[in-house]
Amino acid sequence: MNRRKIGWRVLLAGLAFLAAGAVVAVVWPVFDPDDKINRAELTSLMTALIVAAAGVAVWARRSATARADADTGTEARSVVDTAAHVLAGLVEQQWRTEARHRLLDDPEPIPVHWKLIADETVMSQPRLITAQAELTFTGRSDDIAALAESFRGLKRRRLVITGGAGMGKTTLAVQLLLKLLATRQTDQAGAREGEIVPVPVLLPVSGWDTGTHDTLHKWLADRLEQDYPALKAPQLGQGAAAALAEGGHILAVLDGLDEIPAPARATVIAALNSSLTARDQLILTSRRAEFTTAIHGTGRPLNAAAVIVPKPITPQAAANYLTACLADSPSDAWQKVLTELRSGAIPALTQLAATPLGLWLIRAVYVAPGTDPTPLADPLAGDSAALRSHLLDRVIPAVIGARPPSSDPADHFRPRRRLDPDATRRYLTYLAHAFPPDTTRDITWWRIAFTTSHSRRLTWLLVGLAGGLAGVLVFGLRGVLVGGLAGVLVGGLRGRSWVDETPGYASFRGRLPLLHTIKSGLITGLVTGLPIGLVFGLPGVLMIGPVVGLVDGLLVGLVSGLVFGSIGGSVIGSVGGIVAGLIKWAEQPTLTSTSTPHSTWRSDRALTLLRMLVAGLAFGLVAGLVFDFMDGLGDGLPGGLVAGPALGLVGGLVAGLVGGLVGGLVGGNHHAWLACIIAIPRLALTRRLPLRLMDFLDDAHRLGLLRTVGPIYQFRHAALHDHLAADAFGEPPIP
Repeated sequence: MNRRKIGWRVLLAGLAFLAAGAVVAVVWPVFDPDDKINRAELTSLMTALIVAAAGVAVWARRSATARADADTGTEARSVVDTAAHVLAGLVEQQWRTEARHRLLDDPEPIPVHWKLIADETVMSQPRLITAQAELTFTGRSDDIAALAESFRGLKRRRLVITGGAGMGKTTLAVQLLLKLLATRQTDQAGAREGEIVPVPVLLPVSGWDTGTHDTLHKWLADRLEQDYPALKAPQLGQGAAAALAEGGHILAVLDGLDEIPAPARATVIAALNSSLTARDQLILTSRRAEFTTAIHGTGRPLNAAAVIVPKPITPQAAANYLTACLADSPSDAWQKVLTELRSGAIPALTQLAATPLGLWLIRAVYVAPGTDPTPLADPLAGDSAALRSHLLDRVIPAVIGARPPSSDPADHFRPRRRLDPDATRRYLTYLAHAFPPDTTRDITWWRIAFTTSHSRRLTWLLVGLAGGLAGVLVFGLRGVLVGGLAGVLVGGLRGRSWVDETPGYASFRGRLPLLHTIKSGLITGLVTGLPIGLVFGLPGVLMIGPVVGLVDGLLVGLVSGLVFGSIGGSVIGSVGGIVAGLIKWAEQPTLTSTSTPHSTWRSDRALTLLRMLVAGLAFGLVAGLVFDFMDGLGDGLPGGLVAGPALGLVGGLVAGLVGGLVGGLVGGNHHAWLACIIAIPRLALTRRLPLRLMDFLDDAHRLGLLRTVGPIYQFRHAALHDHLAADAFGEPPIP
């Protein structure tokens, strides 16, 4: 509210300066420098106008600074609570949608039992973990409410979920996150005075570079702003994400410690121990062997954290789960498989079905109606590795065949387009090689360009061509050399770095009113008009002074500077301010803004196109007005304003529009979308990726082959990533 009143006061001051310039412009035609009385009257008028405008400016400044917030502490507290509430709603919406894609509750959660790890060397002393006489922790994935209660019973609510590959570690973390969010309001109502009920937020550990962010809280603040742009909405002020992270309002659910290089794991454990305060809660997932090695490398356990491991799923529980996935009357072949599974007669199947990954593969490949499950029992009955590889080879065509395309927006589990199984496997294999498992599990679309060696050179070339085109249109054929060289230079300095840039944010649903943006631009132009006029007046003194004398030269120079400088400065400043304001308006997040792979793609594209369009139109308008005025100067000031448009406006608009488009294309700090669309056509020609990459990735996500974590994709299971990365795919991509 205060900010709006301050803006209108400054606007009034700007209007005062504009009024001064307008009065001078009106008086100018009747000014006679040879008349001393006329000259004295004009000098007095100018002095009075400047003093009056300056007085209005001083009043606006004092009125603005006199207003202060009476209770900043209460307001800050309210903002943090509001930010936490907004974040909780966004996280819950995001992960409930993702849970549907992962079929976590269809038909029921996979029954994995969890217990405390037997190796006491990787866990803190019991007295640090629990206030009870004896440390206990048990739970089941199909009874997440009881497991959540066990988590709440921990003294500092820190938990490490370990286990082998495909044992459901991430699934349990997501289940806990959703349960804690569902009960958060109830937990807040029963909280003690001063107790904080944090918002659980799941983030991949692979995104944390301890060299850049030496504490967990610093990284959380940056990552929260990236994944949840709503925290940068104007209603929450500045630093909302940092306030949440530093204030203990975030329960960090860090997924995949085992997915980062071995030396970094011990560094992350050490950084966590040095970062966590008494009020910081934590959930961490990792494969058991990698976590044990990291703890031994660190030299001490993760402080006050309970460490749990899963029990293998029993054959009876596995058979019951598969039965629930089948029709009421399973086929004879399925009856035989289930019977042999329960009895343990098929070692390979029993071993595979003991993991959530194995159950997912069996379900995805063989539970479709009319599918014969006989290969589960024969001939692969004695080789679990061969059986798993068999299922991994068939999971892609199986899910494509089981889920035909649908255009229904409410159908989240069917692709929008029909995919070819062979092409889909080829595309996913390229991604598995481009983002190798020993380096990262994250598939980020803005790093696609980095996986190809030609992207930097091609970007340099295209920007150079754009500069050459702009030179031709602005300067004719003589501009080819200048424009081309400038374009290549800019391409070398800017374009080659585009493959390293992250997406920007832009949305046309900004909460900042467009009228406020225009007002800000006008204020900028009007307030800067007078200083520009004074600057323009100095050359007038130097040029006119020797001819008509110092006094007359000073007066004529200042008057001409005020007239032309104020008007020109106001126009240029206003247009420039409106351009900057429009981009700021588009970049302004709302309280419902989240970050998904598709939203980051669309946002960066919108930001680039808006920057080009607005800069092109604005630059074209200003250049057209300048050409208009210059072409009409031969007829004097009135003639220039009337006859000029027929001579210079069109040429100025064309030249300015082209220059503005190129400038908008190259300018700014975010070009991830441009770099990606430059790289994709060549990858499509070599059949490594589809031309419509984001549509393909979305369909793969709908099919359950990929999963999303904020703005990134990952393979649904690390085993699928590893399996495809082991496939031969020609030469590996060279950055």
